[in-house]
Amino acid sequence: MDLDDAVVRLCAEGMQAEAAGRNEDAHALFRQAWDAATDDYGACVAAHYLARHQTTPEDVLRWNQECLERADRVGDERVRGFYPSLHLNLARAHEELGDADRAQEHYRQAATRLPDVPAGPYRDGMRFTVAAALRTTDGGSAALTELLGKLCERKDFRALGVLLPPYLGDLGTSDDRTALLTAVQMVRLGQSLPDEEAALLSRAMGELTGA
Repeated sequence: MDLDDAVVRLCAEGMQAEAAGRNEDAHALFRQAWDAATDDYGACVAAHYLARHQTTPEDVLRWNQECLERADRVGDERVRGFYPSLHLNLARAHEELGDADRAQEHYRQAATRLPDVPAGPYRDGMRFTVAAALRTTDGGSAALTELLGKLCERKDFRALGVLLPPYLGDLGTSDDRTALLTAVQMVRLGQSLPDEEAALLSRAMGELTGA
């Protein structure tokens, strides 16, 4: 981003104030950025930060919606990578207001836009957050969730290392389900688990395949 741009500069100063715990100063700087915006792109950036400093769920939703609408008006590569975060923020805002259906709608839209974010820890973090939210809807595999808890208790890092990445990143697509089933099969074939855990693994395989 261009720090010579007034909106970007003010938002950067606001982020510094936020990191220092000066939330009132941060809010004032983000508001100045909003007032300084001369196009939809600048307004989109400022609205994103203003949404984080609202005191009511309704205002959080309003500013996140404003941010999305401005991004839609821009409609070019500058905002392409914003969409997963925009939909994630809107999903959380709707959850806070008790609208689970709208929240799930935005979680699903966030999932479809994740490829627009460069690969790395930031995208992984968003993916895991979205996947966790979607699991609350479809339930996932109860046996696999229980098994992972037991593996954590006895610190079986090898099995966890195989199972956790596809489990945490499962967005419900056919490719994700295949990756998770492959991981379950790898643990099943490559490790001797205690009887209780082996039974859970077999149950998980059945739940995931619908068998």
